[in-house]
Amino acid sequence: MRVAMKLSTRWMLALLLAWPADVFAGQVVGSAAQAAAPQVGDPFSLASLGQFVFGLLVVVGMIFALAWMLHRMNRIQGGVQGRMRILAGLPLGSRERVVLVQVGDEQILLGVAPGRVSRLHVLEHPLETKSVEPENDESFRKRLAAAMQRRRPQ
Repeated sequence: MRVAMKLSTRWMLALLLAWPADVFAGQVVGSAAQAAAPQVGDPFSLASLGQFVFGLLVVVGMIFALAWMLHRMNRIQGGVQGRMRILAGLPLGSRERVVLVQVGDEQILLGVAPGRVSRLHVLEHPLETKSVEPENDESFRKRLAAAMQRRRPQ
């Protein structure tokens, strides 16, 4: 019994000695938390709007920079892209297609289905393809103006 009493008095003594330090620490932490709390100003002030616009420009700039980097990296990795191209495609069903691909001087007929690509035939004599060159802006502008003239009710 005497040992139990000694143990409980030790805990009480330790609690009483630690209590003032705990109260003081709580006051210090509370005042530090009040000092560190951000001062919230008017969200529609010129400074707040300027900070918002600057942050928005930084994020949009980062998006454009990443897009540019991905575009540049794709060019570096795509060295074969000029020697390989799709010449024609023909849908056979809702999800199946036949595609004519040119790899170097060879033309290959491929069957494309969801989850599968099969070589159907390698052409012995390549098919003649017309090289389609992009037209200049002037001809597009003329064709667009002519199409708009035809659609306009008279």
